[in-house]
Amino acid sequence: MFKKILIANRGEIALRIIRTCKEMGIKTVAVHSEVDRDSLPVIFADEAVCIGPALSSQSYLKIPNILSAAAITGAEAIHPGYGFLAENADFSEICAESGIKFIGPSPDAIRKMGNKAFAKETMKKVGVPVVPGSDGVVKDVDEAKRIAAEIGYPVILKASAGGGGKGMRIVWKENEIEKAFQTAGNEANSAFSNADLYMEKYIENPHHIEIQVMGDSFGNIYHYGERDCSIQRRHQKLIEESPSPFINNEVREKMGQAAILGAKSVNYEGAGTVEFLVDKHMNFYFIEMNTRIQVEHPVTEMVNNLDLIKNQILVAAGLEVANKPTTPRGHAIEFRINAEDPDANFRPSPGAIEFLHFPGGFGVRIDSHIYNDYVIPPNYDSLIAKMIVWGTDRLHAIKRARRALDEFKVEGIKTTIPFHQKVLQNEKFLKGEFDTSFIDQHFKTN
Repeated sequence: MFKKILIANRGEIALRIIRTCKEMGIKTVAVHSEVDRDSLPVIFADEAVCIGPALSSQSYLKIPNILSAAAITGAEAIHPGYGFLAENADFSEICAESGIKFIGPSPDAIRKMGNKAFAKETMKKVGVPVVPGSDGVVKDVDEAKRIAAEIGYPVILKASAGGGGKGMRIVWKENEIEKAFQTAGNEANSAFSNADLYMEKYIENPHHIEIQVMGDSFGNIYHYGERDCSIQRRHQKLIEESPSPFINNEVREKMGQAAILGAKSVNYEGAGTVEFLVDKHMNFYFIEMNTRIQVEHPVTEMVNNLDLIKNQILVAAGLEVANKPTTPRGHAIEFRINAEDPDANFRPSPGAIEFLHFPGGFGVRIDSHIYNDYVIPPNYDSLIAKMIVWGTDRLHAIKRARRALDEFKVEGIKTTIPFHQKVLQNEKFLKGEFDTSFIDQHFKTN
């Protein structure tokens, strides 16, 4: 087992990884930018190394700086968290060449499943339906127009190198393509240092459902059920839950087996998520695989009673997956608490936290890196906390979430807490009658 792990990330996921490492008796190294020097991961890690200024390209995306930090601290492994370098095959490869274990899949698996064309072809071969679209990267606007004309509008442009809603634009007609192509490419380049885009047919008002998988070096690959991530705005998830209130057991089983087959085809090791769109008739279509831990992984942990980060570390150390799948228990829902003003079109709201109180009680979990007087910098993603609740069933989880959100107090900045409280009063949400258009249909944003 590793004696020391460097966390190449920031915020709540960095602290989340540190907690598991401490429980496993593993020393930790937090790397941080200049503006993150007072963050909780820096405070609670055994060691901390500043790797550059606030700009991500000069710190959290700066591979030489991260490897230097690993070298000077003697870290044997690097956990990339999510975002930043988590799905960067070159980083994984450079770590291996430097004698440092990358806690994630192999560079080959990252490249293959990160290559959307290869991933789609892989799924086709095992009999999984895929969304019609481009065969890989769309090289220019003219090619984008040609492909869109072939598959029919509306279409969606997506960043080839990442996710999280970055570098993604829906195009309803031809005269919108040029602007959308340029905007999505610029956004993708800023977020992932890669401007490549691919195109798919846009399926209107689907459910966004993903399957959590975990593989090891012995060829074992398991899935731990699904997460329904349909409550999203501008393709960024806000609420996730497990199990999905929409799909039935037959579809659930088919999607799970499809995810395992796809992961096995690339000898997948570590945690990964296979994502699908499911239409109103419960036809499902593979869209992509995320070769990393997800923001919403706690809901899977809550219903399966396991630690996915611990399993990632065990697998990276050459051991078998520790937790074999069992029947999920109860229902879990995650609420992303962002430093945003939902009454002003979710405008970012960085600044100093003047008062903070986290909710508690049975079945309530808070993953966060903030504290009283902490100053939220304007340089990064607006996620400041995740509130995850567990209940014996969905209604129980919703009632517990209402109570917990009432207890959750953050003053000095705007947050998405009031938005979540409104969602929990919406009849459609309470009945499980929602899809990816839910926010646009039921909530006015200015």
